[in-house]
Amino acid sequence: MAWLEYLLPLIFLFPLGAMAVIVIALRNLHDARVRSPFNARQLREPGQALRDRLDRAFATLFLNGALGPIVTLAPLVYGMGRMLFASRQNWLEWALYGALSTVLVLVYCFLLIRDFQHIRRIKLGLACELAVGQELERLVRPEAHPYYVFHDVPTDSGIIDHVAVTPHGVFAVETRARSRPFTADGREINLVTVEPQRLRFPGWSEHRPLAKVLGASRWLGAWLEQRCGQPVPVMGVLALPGWDITCAGTPEGLMVVSGEGLASQLSEHRLEPLDDALHDKVIAALIERSAELDHNPTLCEPSI
Repeated sequence: MAWLEYLLPLIFLFPLGAMAVIVIALRNLHDARVRSPFNARQLREPGQALRDRLDRAFATLFLNGALGPIVTLAPLVYGMGRMLFASRQNWLEWALYGALSTVLVLVYCFLLIRDFQHIRRIKLGLACELAVGQELERLVRPEAHPYYVFHDVPTDSGIIDHVAVTPHGVFAVETRARSRPFTADGREINLVTVEPQRLRFPGWSEHRPLAKVLGASRWLGAWLEQRCGQPVPVMGVLALPGWDITCAGTPEGLMVVSGEGLASQLSEHRLEPLDDALHDKVIAALIERSAELDHNPTLCEPSI
């Protein structure tokens, strides 16, 4: 039966089809929405709409980049199958399969170029929105304000997530995200116990987050003392959003908090008063240090 010569080669397309299904399934798992662990509301930042568009653009780039080779190889794979089952060779038919693959390659090349250009335009718009948003922050956080917050401050071996400068000390804030387990009846367990050497979560314990925050705060204190010429009070803060904290002995020089109401906690926590001259030196040093991240972006490694 002649029609079997066209049907049987479809067997060779099954692996490609399975790969395509996996790629599409991974694409559908993408979710760019980030919700606050405190009130489950979607977090909005300057340029958030463009951030969402950028996420979708990268997802489209992934889809086209992954599906492109699969789709363009399909005619060639089918053509090779036809050569095995065909009773006679038809070179015009084989040329048609090759031409179809060539056209598909050109189409996907065009799609990838379009995606790259689209991402570039979105990144430019996002950079502009972030710049304007940063300037607008001066309305609520002028240069003379006694509180100042820096993000992604580079150290000698990594970054500090946030550094908050208050009139009563400097705080090195690290954030860690941990999934909360459930009981057999579906009840969420969100209690973590802080001990001098470890964090005791339900079912496991960790000591590395405490050590990293302590190391970051000590580095920051030593670095600020060197830059400012006098000791600067620094405390490490470990934030565990969404967890209830119970303390059985917090290490000295460290706070472990859930993160909710962190601004008021830091403003109320007194280390040592900073006089105006030292306060300005600390801010100037941190501004200069943060600028180094622009020249060496590889320093910025996300903490999890």
